[in-house]
Amino acid sequence: MQTQKHLNREGDINFSQLREKWMNQLSVKSFEKVQLDEQVFMKQSMSTPCLNGIIDADGCYLTDVNGKKYLDFHGNSLHQVGYKNPYVIDMIKRQAEELPFIPRRFTADIAIKAAQKLIHKTTSKGFKVLFTPSGSAGIGLALKIARKVTGKHKVISMWESFHGAGLDSISVGGEFVFKKDMGPLMPGTLKALPFNGYRNFLKTSSHEEVARFCLDYLEYMIQNEGEIGAILLEPIRATDTHIPPKSYFKRLREICDVYEILLIFDEIPTALMRSGKFYVHQHFGIEPDILVLGKGLGGAVIPQAAVLTKVEYDTAEDISLGHYTHEKPALGCAAICATIDYIDDFKLENHCNEQSDFIKRELNILWKQYECIGDIRIAGMLISIELVKSRETKEKDEELAEKLLYYCLEKGLSFKLSGGNCITWHPPLIVTKDELSFAIQLFAEGLREFR
Repeated sequence: MQTQKHLNREGDINFSQLREKWMNQLSVKSFEKVQLDEQVFMKQSMSTPCLNGIIDADGCYLTDVNGKKYLDFHGNSLHQVGYKNPYVIDMIKRQAEELPFIPRRFTADIAIKAAQKLIHKTTSKGFKVLFTPSGSAGIGLALKIARKVTGKHKVISMWESFHGAGLDSISVGGEFVFKKDMGPLMPGTLKALPFNGYRNFLKTSSHEEVARFCLDYLEYMIQNEGEIGAILLEPIRATDTHIPPKSYFKRLREICDVYEILLIFDEIPTALMRSGKFYVHQHFGIEPDILVLGKGLGGAVIPQAAVLTKVEYDTAEDISLGHYTHEKPALGCAAICATIDYIDDFKLENHCNEQSDFIKRELNILWKQYECIGDIRIAGMLISIELVKSRETKEKDEELAEKLLYYCLEKGLSFKLSGGNCITWHPPLIVTKDELSFAIQLFAEGLREFR
């Protein structure tokens, strides 16, 4: 049982008494749908068994096979502009009728326009783009670019990080559940201390002290290992919303420049305004050398990812970096354009930050009332509430987190559990104050019920 608990600590607990209770209370229609799913799909941790079957996803909501609606604060972190967004749906339909596919070796206006929009949103505008069919593929492509540019194959990434489920991306990822039984992984991968993990280990409230310690160790690794070509990390970790201080990134950028190392940021689940800025790193006053995007890029319709690389590193014309069938994806590019247009036209940056301020105030009230809330970490619509048995010891309360998950699911709110004890909410950017209030009210009711 200890092994099973360890394997599932990053996500929902798939095999527990509460999960069994949830499955037993499903309607006949829901249970039959889940059984049909199990007959045709392979089982995998954190995805099996399914919670239910759904028949619709619209705006901020999912509708299950019984007609019950769930406010979706999970959404696999891809529904920044909401489900069935009219901008996205309409533009994809038009593109499908005009030009549904762009064969490799050709280009088209929609592909150029999508790349231009992503570049225009950067601070320096000094990037070029390659599209990939998934975020995981984007990570692999970023690592290839770094090897080609630097001539060095070693990469430092962070323990507890997640960069996708491909063999190359789990090699640089830090979660055991993806590596178990996989045997030898990609060579040249080294793990450094993540800001989030060491903040708790040092038992200090000083972010600056933790940042300094982690970067001292990172620089020690670089000096003693040698031949490091890239450093890869999530500037804000999506799963439990750990936010390093600006000083961390300023020095990180300096370290990369001094040792001629490319800095790669994975913003797959966190970019496109979810953090309150279009790109997460824009909070910290630096730019990476390579930026990987995905998830929300496809407008919650098309699987789509992209890699942005500084112009000066466009030096790989003698090799095939991606060579994907959908190298300039017509429908994916339409989704990118529509998503960015919607974010701009509806001023979702302002809306996101206004709603973020509201939820900070409301959750802070609960923090003062309940000692089981160990920490609240918020950046835009990236929200994590850490549950502990004691604020002094910071001992995780995974049982309470799981109870709250199923309580809220029963009442119509879906979200993610992270690290075993973190309630993680990623609401769409279109979420209203009433919808946020509903979620906070449910959370508060659950705390009164179980504490």
